[in-house]
Amino acid sequence: MSQRKIKTALISVFDKTGLQPLIETLVEHGVSLYSTGGTETFIRELGHEVNAVEELTGYPSILGGRVKTLHPKVFGGILNRGHNENDQEELEQYEIPGMDLVIVDLYPFEKTVAGNASESEIIEKIDIGGIALIRAAAKNFNDVFCISNKSDYSTFIDIFNSSDGSPDLAIRKEFAVKAFHTSSHYDTAIFNHFDSKKDRLKLSIGESKELRYGENPHQKGRFFGPLEELLEQVNGKAISYNNLLDIDAAVNLMLEFYDGPPAFGILKHNNACGFAVRDTLASAYKDALAADPVSAFGGVLICNHTLDLETAKAIHSLFCEVVIAPDYQVEALNLLKERKNRILLIQKNTPMSNQSVRTCLNGFLVQDKDTKTDQEEDLTTVTKIAPTRAEIDDLIFASKIGKHTKSNTIILAKNQQLLASGTGQTSRVDALHQAINKAKSFGFNLNASVMASDAFFPFPDCVEIADKEGIKAVIQPGGSIKDNDSIAYCDTHKMTMVFTGIRHFKH
Repeated sequence: MSQRKIKTALISVFDKTGLQPLIETLVEHGVSLYSTGGTETFIRELGHEVNAVEELTGYPSILGGRVKTLHPKVFGGILNRGHNENDQEELEQYEIPGMDLVIVDLYPFEKTVAGNASESEIIEKIDIGGIALIRAAAKNFNDVFCISNKSDYSTFIDIFNSSDGSPDLAIRKEFAVKAFHTSSHYDTAIFNHFDSKKDRLKLSIGESKELRYGENPHQKGRFFGPLEELLEQVNGKAISYNNLLDIDAAVNLMLEFYDGPPAFGILKHNNACGFAVRDTLASAYKDALAADPVSAFGGVLICNHTLDLETAKAIHSLFCEVVIAPDYQVEALNLLKERKNRILLIQKNTPMSNQSVRTCLNGFLVQDKDTKTDQEEDLTTVTKIAPTRAEIDDLIFASKIGKHTKSNTIILAKNQQLLASGTGQTSRVDALHQAINKAKSFGFNLNASVMASDAFFPFPDCVEIADKEGIKAVIQPGGSIKDNDSIAYCDTHKMTMVFTGIRHFKH
């Protein structure tokens, strides 16, 4: 098939940003322009001739602008097949000019919704004519070039000039795919806004980034989403699939402490291996590292305050993959940059999705994210002995970490410091033993520490084991048919136990 030269263009856009250079290029090459409304005015104000669509159709813009381009003389010009003799005869019969290029953007529906507009305003930002023009042009990519996003204007100018106005079929098809994405994404946004039942899943994400590989080198990987809206990378190698999983775990955990005093976390394989809250960031890092300096090797580090030089000096000697902070002191950033491959990220205060989506069998599992954080007012003391002020603080601290640790999990903490965790075990008793052994291996004394469990204790064995190690305060959801057995053991051995009523499984 011969390359079709662009001789006529239909232009109708809401946002005129970047349009002028494109108009100038088309005019320079003698392309005849058709347009509507504000775009028509924009072209005339640039001093160029333009054919009004109203003159072509014989109809003015009606219904407050709802109907402008919806006419056979417009769509016939776009949808005609250049190789089809009957199509060409009908164009001549009905005096329909052929359209070789369609440049359209859509009313800003998502932006309007995000701006808390009224329902009537939102409805008026549902584009009809524009979406129809895009679909028609994309369908007929053999003969029509479609531009559906202003970000492609400069690219098209280069294509147009290098091809002498005759882009080849492969490029037209590539832009048609972009156009179909534009239309499908737009419709998905509209559907998701009005779908109150939320019993159907429609996802559309325009931004994506190819990763070096997936979880393992033999797997392909890609991240979909506007990552730069949340994280700014200021140093280091390209972020990997596994890096992203650890970063996600770190960011979500630190959100529990985001507005509080200096906190520092160290994560490995999506679980916290160190965490502490202190008066200074440097001391928080020191005590976080103490929980497991072995696992910290190659881990992800995150804090909730501007990372200062003192903390950076302490971090610098540790091999770590990623450091995340809301900001860095200049001296601290320069020091950490000395390791060229070390990934340094600035976390922006950007809201994240409140839904979780993952593949399962031949479909998807969708759920609300676990946004419930256990608070003091949620606690119910079920033992004769109530927790002290310090114990309450440590119990809440341990619960926050447990919420973001793989089930089954047990968290041991004292003085706002993670002592050890048992993670991802098939038995809660195994998780407890793992945590105890790990804490002891790094020299921690468990006397007067607290224990948190992500789910209830089905038997009193965990509290018995904890008691024998000197643990005297326990936080758990409650809800087991044998809760009274655990409570009775605590009362007999002068332990305190609180129920939250909330389970925090994380599978």
